[in-house]
Amino acid sequence: MSLTINLYYTGKNGSAHRFVEEMEKSGIAQHIREEEGNERYEYFVPVNDPETVLLIDSWADQAAIDKHHASPMMAELAKLREKYDLHMKVERYVPAPEPKNDEKFIRK
Repeated sequence: MSLTINLYYTGKNGSAHRFVEEMEKSGIAQHIREEEGNERYEYFVPVNDPETVLLIDSWADQAAIDKHHASPMMAELAKLREKYDLHMKVERYVPAPEPKNDEKFIRK
């Protein structure tokens, strides 16, 4: 069962954006994307909050997340969060069965 975690990184004066830039340029984000069990690792910027960056992070299961959290990479992430003085809000989601009637509302 896949798990999706939304992480909202909020800072000041563009620090959340600089954090994402460093995550991408340093290769840390790509390394996470290549970890076994990672299904999605994408950053987005909410239109109504320019000081926040949303990370959508999906994993195959809780064991894959636990393995990721136990990796040395987490220390690097923690250092960057401290460097950019970011605060986080976390939401966890488990997929629900897709309703059969939703298809008519989706334009492809």
